Amino acid sequence: MDRAQKAETVESLKGVFAGAGLVVVGHYSGLTVADLTVLRTRLRSEGASLKVVKNRLVKLAIADTPKASASDLFTGPTAIAYSADPITAARVAVAYAKEKEKFVVLGGLFGDQLLDKQGVQALATLPSLDELRGKIIGLVQAPATKIAGVLAAPGGQLARVLNAYATKDAA
Repeated sequence: MDRAQKAETVESLKGVFAGAGLVVVGHYSGLTVADLTVLRTRLRSEGASLKVVKNRLVKLAIADTPKASASDLFTGPTAIAYSADPITAARVAVAYAKEKEKFVVLGGLFGDQLLDKQGVQALATLPSLDELRGKIIGLVQAPATKIAGVLAAPGGQLARVLNAYATKDAA
C-alpha cells in the first residue's frame, strides 16, 4: 500500500467515524474468511457494515478528534462494525460474539463517547429505532381507538335495543 492509498484509507475511515452512530471494535483472531463473511452478511442485511482495519491508519484517522480516546482499543487483529443506527451494529456484533467465541467485542464509540464491552452489550439489548417508532405509534393510536370505541358504543347499544324490540314484535 503506497502513501496515496494510505491517505485515501485514512480519509474513508474519517468518514466512517464521522457518519456512524455507533462503531463497535472487535478482535477477529482465529476466525476464517467464511466466518467473517457470515458476520458481514448479517450486518449488511441489518443496514450496517464491517471493515477489517489497520490499527495505525485508524489511529491516524481519529487523532486530534474527540474520538482519540479510543485509540487504545486498536491493537491486534481489529475489525469495526458500524451503522448509522446506534443499536444495529451492537446487536449483530454481540450476537455473533456469543455464537463465535473467537470474535471478541472490545468496546465501541457512541458518538464521541467511548464504550467498554458492557456498554456495547447494554446497547445491544435496547430496541431498535424502528421498534421504538412502532411502539410510539401504537401508544398514539391506542387512545384514538378507545375514543372511537366509546363514541360508537351508545349508537351500538341503541341499535341492539331497536333490534330487540323488532324481534320481539316479530315473535
